[in-house]
Amino acid sequence: MTNRTPFIVANWKMNFTVPDALKFETALTHELKATGEVEIAIAPPFTALYSLGVTLAETPYKLAAQNVFWEESGAYTGEISGAFLKDVGCEYVIIGHSERRQYFGETDETVSKRIRAALRDELVPVMCVGETLPEREANKTWTIIERQLKMGLASIFLKDVERFVIAYEPVWAIGTGRTASSAQAEEVHSMIRDWLSKNCDGATAERVRILYGGSVKAKNAREILTQPNVDGGLVGGASLDPIEFANIIRCAPQRSQSN
Repeated sequence: MTNRTPFIVANWKMNFTVPDALKFETALTHELKATGEVEIAIAPPFTALYSLGVTLAETPYKLAAQNVFWEESGAYTGEISGAFLKDVGCEYVIIGHSERRQYFGETDETVSKRIRAALRDELVPVMCVGETLPEREANKTWTIIERQLKMGLASIFLKDVERFVIAYEPVWAIGTGRTASSAQAEEVHSMIRDWLSKNCDGATAERVRILYGGSVKAKNAREILTQPNVDGGLVGGASLDPIEFANIIRCAPQRSQSN
C-alpha cells in the first residue's frame, strides 16, 4: 500500500454566503470529531474565502480557491491572482474544472498558465482532467486526458510536479447523478500514474495524489476511495451537506498506517 495521504476537497462552486459557510464549518466540526489520516480542504466562493479562512485556521481543514488568474495584478476586471489567494490563507487552488472549460472558455493553454501562476505564488494546483460523454463513447478518453496532462505540466519542474494534485473528473459524471464505476475510475487513475512515471519518474508518480471527481456521495465513496490509485475525492454537490460530507471523509482509507 502507498503512504499517500488521502485528500478530500469540498468544491462548493457558486453556493453559500459567508453566514452559510460559517454555519457549515461549525456543523462539520461538530459532526467530525477527528479526521484521522485524511487531509481535508474546502473551496468556497471567493466572497467567503477570508471569513472561512479565519475560522479554518483553528481546525485541521485547509482552504482552497476555485480558480486563479495568471497575472499578479493589473487591469483584469473580475479576476483574482494567486497573491490575493495566498493573502487570505489559501493553500490549494482548483484549476481547469470542466465547468470553467465549458462555461468560461478555459483551454489547455490557459490552464497551463494558471498552473504556473499558482506555483509562482506557492499554491498547490488541483489540476482537473477528464473527458465528455461523446469522447468516452468514441474511445477517446485517454487521448483527451493525455493531451490535458501534457499541456498542464508543460515546462513544470519535476520538484513542482510532485506537489501537484490531479483530479480525474469524467465530465459526463458531474452534476448528472451518473458516476464512473470504481473499475472505470481506477483504470483512468492507473493510466495517469503510469503516464507520470514515464514522463516524470517513478518516485514522482508515486507521490502525486490523484482524486476522483464526479457525483461522489457517501453511498459510493467507499468503493471508489479504496481503489489502489484513487487518493481521494473532489466533491461537488455532496459537499454542501456537512453530514454527507463527513460520511464521505469517513470512507477514505487510512493508508499511511498500511505497508
